[in-house]
Amino acid sequence: MWANLKGARLYRAHLEAADLSGANLEGAHLYEANLEGANLAEAHLKDADLRRANLEGAYLSRAHLDSADLKEAHLKDADLLGANLEGAHLREANLEGAKLSGARLYGADLSGANLEGANLFRAFLNGAGLAEAQFKGADLTWANWWNAVISDSQRVWLEQHFPRPSSAEGGK
Repeated sequence: MWANLKGARLYRAHLEAADLSGANLEGAHLYEANLEGANLAEAHLKDADLRRANLEGAYLSRAHLDSADLKEAHLKDADLLGANLEGAHLREANLEGAKLSGARLYGADLSGANLEGANLFRAFLNGAGLAEAQFKGADLTWANWWNAVISDSQRVWLEQHFPRPSSAEGGK
């Protein structure tokens, strides 16, 4: 049976390598919690407070993080394959080397986020705020970024490196 920790107050908790897969952590307070290497696959973290949390190397595949607050969270090398991050707050988050392939980031705020070396293959970034986000070495192949909120210089760089697919290739 999956753990029900809805609304739990776990400020600065030490949950390194914890198995919380499928757990209900909706609205949980995990401010500055250490979840390094934790298994949160398919966990329900909607509206959770994960500000400044350490999620380095955490497994969050298919996790539900819609509207979660991940401001300044440390997600280096985290696995977020197919995760739902719609409307999530990731301002200034460190997502260096994170696996975000197929992640749904509609309307997410990634302003100032570090996405260097991140895998965003086929990620959905419609309406996402990407101002001042760093993409050096990131893979945005087939990512849907063209309706994201970005600066002109970011748009030029993305168009040069990851152009919009033509309709003949299955785009649009």
